[in-house]
Amino acid sequence: MSTSRFNRRKFLQGSAQVVAAGLTVPYVFTSVSPAAESKNDRPIVGCIGTGDRWHAVGPQAMRFGDVVAVCDVDKSHLENGQKLVEQTQKHKPDAYEDYRKLLDRKDIEIVTIVTPDHWHVKCAIEALKAGKDVYCEKPLTLTIDEGKKVSKVLKETGRVFQVGTQQRSEMGNRFIDAVALIRDGRIGKIQKVTCVIGEAPTSAKLPKTPVPSELNWDMWLGQAPMTDYVQGGFGNNKKYKESRTHYEFRWWYEYSGGKMTDWGAHHVDIAHWALGADNTGPTSIEGKAEFPVPYKNGMPTENDRYNVAHQFEITCKFADGVLLEIRSSGENGITFQGDKGEIFVSRGALRGKAVDEMKQKPLPADAITKLYKGKQPGSHMGNFFACVKDRTQPISDVYSHHRAMSTLHLANIAIRLGRKIQWDPAKEEIVGDSEANSFLSREQRKGYEIVA
Repeated sequence: MSTSRFNRRKFLQGSAQVVAAGLTVPYVFTSVSPAAESKNDRPIVGCIGTGDRWHAVGPQAMRFGDVVAVCDVDKSHLENGQKLVEQTQKHKPDAYEDYRKLLDRKDIEIVTIVTPDHWHVKCAIEALKAGKDVYCEKPLTLTIDEGKKVSKVLKETGRVFQVGTQQRSEMGNRFIDAVALIRDGRIGKIQKVTCVIGEAPTSAKLPKTPVPSELNWDMWLGQAPMTDYVQGGFGNNKKYKESRTHYEFRWWYEYSGGKMTDWGAHHVDIAHWALGADNTGPTSIEGKAEFPVPYKNGMPTENDRYNVAHQFEITCKFADGVLLEIRSSGENGITFQGDKGEIFVSRGALRGKAVDEMKQKPLPADAITKLYKGKQPGSHMGNFFACVKDRTQPISDVYSHHRAMSTLHLANIAIRLGRKIQWDPAKEEIVGDSEANSFLSREQRKGYEIVA
């Protein structure tokens, strides 16, 4: 690192700590961060959200950058995040309950966001506006409107943004190879794609219980409506003590899109990529589903059990006639059917005649690098940091992810309302259905609005 950059970081780090000492945040730990005195030119990183998933994402980020601050609204997660950074990088990072204090730090150049889904876009937009590059876990959005907002702000700020859909980079390159084979015409014209993503769990009635003392429940809820904290450990939910928070937030539409967006964000993303649909979407979406609670006008009528669809079968039709099915039952993975054959790909398998023929007829030498935006596939986090350095958009960019997520959000709208949806992918509007169009966004609780 040059002397000037070393001094700049040291000064900014010290200034940030002075400011932090006077904050009224319920708990703020401060310490001198040796990462600011690193002898190399590693980027300075702040981490928003340090729960279960961050224990994979955080160490990945620490391979390429120096984490100087962590943030979480659960004190136990926050302290565990501090400990992991200290164990990995031999310094104790500053700790915040309020993510805005982390974003105020001028020394932080990169932010990882590993929060529940309903917090992703608000944190991301404010990070972009604060001049940070962003790595955010999937699914990026809670609604289609959020996707439009974050796309707008990314264009305006010119930052670098990677979404955590690791199948585009890792998993033994199986998904990249499948997409390359399809793009090379090995199974002919695609007629149908089937994404099997598994069922969501159901639960028994979950009794109200006091909010744990270490959790800021109001801030955890964020834009979502204020509601009771309910106890976990019932029905299919025996692993977790809590139900609306942490891992179990996935099974409530208030905070997520259920299995549809949790696993669909991976497989439907690959389907869009293979179809060359990074800038478009289907024109009609219909399906059927089973829900663990009764619904009226697309909304759950009970609030003490999981409410996302647990079984479903969706058919999306594109303008060129290609059908995309999203199913809960079957072998987890993606089946591409063309007029000359088919390919199945999952995290553990890649099979089909076209795959077998690769030994005699390998892909063109530049097929993978062209598909991977001129870079060689490696780790997903490594791709992000490489793009931060050369100021290009990573392999899982916001714009393509927004389109894949739009398909999934539309699927949820169709099954919640129980009818076929017509979609205009150019205007990004539902055609002739004002009630369905009202589901493209949602009311946000006062004080937690997303401002683009």
